[in-house]
Amino acid sequence: MTLSTSRRRARRAARREARRALPLRRRLLPTWRVTLGAVLTTALLAVGAFAVLYAVVPLPDPNAQAVAQSNVYLYADGVTEIARTGAVNRTDVTIDRIPVSTRQAVVSAEDRTFYQNRGIDLTGMVRAGWNTLTGQGMQGGSTITQQYVKNYYLTQSRTIERKGRELLIALKVDQQRGKDEILAGYLNTSYFGRGAYGIQSAARAYYGVDVSELTLPQSAYLAALLQAPSAYDVKTATPANRERAVARWHYTLDGMVQLGFLGAGERAALDFPDPIDPQPANGLSGQAGYLVGVADDYLVGSGILDSATLKAGGWRITTTFDQQKQDAFARAVHDELTDELDPAARPDTDTDVRVAGASVEPATGRVVAVYGGPDYARQPYNDALRQDNQIGSTFKPVDLAAGLTSNHSNGDGLPITTETRYDGTSERPVTDGPTPYAPPNEDDIDYGTITLRQAMVKSVNSVYAQVGVDAGLDHVRETAVRLGIPADVPGMDPANTSMTLGTATPSALDLAGVYAALANHGGAHRPWSVAALERVNPGTGPVDAPELPGHEAAAALDRGTADAVTDVLREVISARGTGAAALDLGRPAAGKTGTTDANLSAWFAGYTPELATAVGLFRENPKTHAKEPLAGTAGYARINGGAFPTRIWTAYMADALEDTAVQGFDLEPSRGNTRPTADRPAGTPSATATATATPTAPAPSPDPTGGRDGTVQAPAAPAAPAVPAAPAAPRRPTTATTAPTTEPAPDRTTTAPEPSTPGEPAPQDPAPPQPAPSTRPTADRPTAAQPTTAPGKAPDPTPPATVPPPATPRPPATVQPVTPPPA
Repeated sequence: MTLSTSRRRARRAARREARRALPLRRRLLPTWRVTLGAVLTTALLAVGAFAVLYAVVPLPDPNAQAVAQSNVYLYADGVTEIARTGAVNRTDVTIDRIPVSTRQAVVSAEDRTFYQNRGIDLTGMVRAGWNTLTGQGMQGGSTITQQYVKNYYLTQSRTIERKGRELLIALKVDQQRGKDEILAGYLNTSYFGRGAYGIQSAARAYYGVDVSELTLPQSAYLAALLQAPSAYDVKTATPANRERAVARWHYTLDGMVQLGFLGAGERAALDFPDPIDPQPANGLSGQAGYLVGVADDYLVGSGILDSATLKAGGWRITTTFDQQKQDAFARAVHDELTDELDPAARPDTDTDVRVAGASVEPATGRVVAVYGGPDYARQPYNDALRQDNQIGSTFKPVDLAAGLTSNHSNGDGLPITTETRYDGTSERPVTDGPTPYAPPNEDDIDYGTITLRQAMVKSVNSVYAQVGVDAGLDHVRETAVRLGIPADVPGMDPANTSMTLGTATPSALDLAGVYAALANHGGAHRPWSVAALERVNPGTGPVDAPELPGHEAAAALDRGTADAVTDVLREVISARGTGAAALDLGRPAAGKTGTTDANLSAWFAGYTPELATAVGLFRENPKTHAKEPLAGTAGYARINGGAFPTRIWTAYMADALEDTAVQGFDLEPSRGNTRPTADRPAGTPSATATATATPTAPAPSPDPTGGRDGTVQAPAAPAAPAVPAAPAAPRRPTTATTAPTTEPAPDRTTTAPEPSTPGEPAPQDPAPPQPAPSTRPTADRPTAAQPTTAPGKAPDPTPPATVPPPATPRPPATVQPVTPPPA
């Protein structure tokens, strides 16, 4: 043994002895030599594995989504076709046809290291991961090359395996292809919204120009769209998403300055370039485009499919729409409204009148029909889904439901029930509200002390503004959200007292869902419109499709509360209620009218046990999209919820339910929320009573000059002797005179009028139906000064019931009245 060998052994022995002398926890830790060796071994193995994978994984063929396919939409029967859409709208262009400013804008928006990185950006990936972990939102660190690889070679699935392949293929693509070729491939395969794949289709969809004609601001907006194509379309986006889209446009331009593509002075002079209105896709004319829009909105909004995957095509989509009911909705709008408009004679008032409607099954949440417009080919905006029209007094049932469940009391210390009395004085200041508020009642009528039931029937603003505050505006908002009004729609701020009277702007479909929940005894469904989803590839046969969610009802309200609200809303559809025109349905029904401030919109939402439907009416400037008053429509000075919206609702529901048996409401209102027998007019059934007699013919509609919420005020006529107006032409027969019912609608013409309350006008017989404006001169229309008794019909001889003693009025608030919100 040599001396050097002996010394090495001695040193090793000494190290072992020294390590044995260390505490146990120190001995368990590896030495730096062991650690370094492990790290180097791991690194070598990783490099080797990467090299093997890089060599083994080839560039795959383009994915199936790169091949144009169609989506097929079917009615609920699974056979009848609604439309075929989804063929990829793409026209590839070479890089030299794409303006340099467009390329630079896309690089600035999507990958500012594109010209320096090697296909992947490890720094960006680490930064994105850190931002996600630290709560700054889900972020991606993919380069343009990676996104191109994902679009062209792979899928949109979010798996570790797919991400790993993406990294390897991106490295290969960067090595084998130039930057311009990669950028052109990315721009030709990316989805920009409006069904447009590729920059050429996007240029035509958003600006109506060839890609070579895009300006710098337009290029920056198209680049901004890549982050959220559908959400950032400023022509259809919510206000919040429009702000995000414009912010993304600014981010893109600022990045161009940072990268040296654009001077700061030139940047400061640029204005946001508004795109053109969306243009209809082929094959979506008539009602088809609106139905497709609702189905697509459900699939994407529920997270079942992302927008790009859906638009790529290849899906067979069976919807919940009933063709017979859909046709009935379109027919009702035409017969009850369109036929009465005369744009040639009244161009300032009878043009641009629009209807939004939706119909939902309460028991299931199925959307059976929608009305988004007259023809998608002429009006490619789906009015059934828009969330920018206030719903007015159709929100009052939410106030009532919140009051009944609040465990609060009114100002007199009494628990809130449907029979609680409030001061119905017009412009009475609301007490204890977060903001000063003193809403007037329609036509400034003072109702005196009145029950919540009576206030709903008359749509008394001063009462329900106070009810909402007494219930707690936060609780009112929570109740609205549970019933189905989206939490993020404008006008749902409990910091504003005016929220109580319907400043919220849910869509017609949202509102139909709310009333469906009331009809379903408090069980709320999110309205759904797709019953089956299949993926079909003609080359390989059926492939896997995402599983559709279930549709269990959520308990928005307890049954006693929901049924109490329904019991009250049944009386809105009575001879003295604002929804009296719906008596023509001839079935038990419940509902509420709504008219908004400045007459910018009018609504009727109602339901039978089988079907809930909402109808909204508004006018919109087609160029500026600004809302315009309904005043003057069809020649009438004011259009309220009880006029055209209720007539459309009634005509549609009559057709939709024509072949179904009449059902009565099975109500179990909670204690204290039924009208006392002593106060009930003779012949009025209790909430849970059923009847076997055939109902009498429905009462005529209220006089259009009545002026309350739910009626139409005719233009004033020149002074002349009053001439009784001729009744309107008979409408289609209803089941009112032939079909038996298990429960008559409350307070038809066979019952005594509701007891008067102090300050409330005595009930009158309903006036004749509103004649079609086009059938008589404006000067011959009845005015508010003319009698409201129907021609040839004597006033109701039944005297009003004894007026109950008034409750002590609430002391007036000290706050000053403000401009009223929707009535």
